[in-house]
Formats: sequence, C-alpha cells, structure tokens
Amino acid sequence: MTELVSTAPDLMVMSHLFTAATENASEAMSRWTNGQITLSLEEVREVDLDQVSSELDVSDELLTMVVHHLDGELGGQLILTFDEQNGRHLAASLLKREICTDPEWSDLEKSALNETGNILSCAYMKVLTDMIGENLVPSPPYFIQDYGASILEQAVLAQAMVSDRVLVCRTNFRREGELLKWNVFFVPTDELLKKLTSTLESTD
Repeated sequence: MTELVSTAPDLMVMSHLFTAATENASEAMSRWTNGQITLSLEEVREVDLDQVSSELDVSDELLTMVVHHLDGELGGQLILTFDEQNGRHLAASLLKREICTDPEWSDLEKSALNETGNILSCAYMKVLTDMIGENLVPSPPYFIQDYGASILEQAVLAQAMVSDRVLVCRTNFRREGELLKWNVFFVPTDELLKKLTSTLESTD
C-alpha cells in the first residue's frame, strides 16, 4: 500500500480510520468477486472545493454509478463509479456470461452492480458504526449514469455550505493486481465528520 499523505496530525489519525474501513470493504469485495477485486486507501487529505474533481481525476465523461445515501445529521453519500468498460466487465464476470455490447444495461446487469455497491458500502459503514457507536445504515443502492464531475460536485455540496475545503480519500481498485478505473467517493456531512473526529480524539 502506498504511504498515506496527510497535511496535519488529525488527518493522519483520520487516515487510520478510513484505512480500516477500506480494508474491511476490500475483504468483502474479494469474497464477492472470488478473489478478483481488492481495494486500498492511498491518501487522505483536505483540498479546496474547486479542486476536488481534478484531485480525484474525475472528468466530464459519462460514468456508471451506484449511489447510497446516509440519512440524518450523521449522513452523507457513498458513490461507486465505473467507466463503461469496467462496469460491463464486472457485471459479466458476476453473471458468468459474455460482456454485453447492447447500449442499454439490462436489469440483471444493474442488479449485479447494485449488489456490489451494497456489499462495499455495508462493509465500509460497519467500521465507522463500530467506531462512533452510531448505527450508519446506507440506503438501498440505485444505479445511474451521469457525468462524473457533476455528481461529485453535488455530493460535496453539503460540505461547501460550511467549509471551502473538503476531505478527500483516494482509493485504488485492482483486479488481480491490475489497476482499474473505478472510484469510490465517501462524502460525510459536516456533522458526521465532526463526530468521527471527536471520537478519534477521545480514543487517542
């Protein structure tokens, strides 16, 4: 795993938390994909809001996404994104069939990706739930196709109301060691971020 880069001591502490959440999600993903897919947290740091898309290398290309919401004050969003090729490859692998070339995604393909997002988000949130002692339950996943930069801007809107900087966790996905063009974005509300920070400080 690449060494985590943080700009302050509290970010280093936060890095350990999100590393644990990512490792739990990676184990769940590996089981779900028969050992093919793993993920690792590469970096946690704060960036200016207007730099989020460029920092995460999210352009205006059309992406396939599975989105989860966390409702309430301790809320947020978790978004799993794929380019067309990687999304189709994963769906075909899970369904044990040839890669579909039809422009329209079938219900079975959508269901396979939604379940992937569900497994990842539940594993991710379990670590955070255990840490803060609050039950963080992601909503049922939903499948959308939209432009990556637009979705990311909407996701960080809540943080933009209270700060001109946003916490960024950079995550890599690999299939049997090969880096994939997947991303997972976890954007907590300001209230959840404060809860995580205060919990970590009290246990430090």
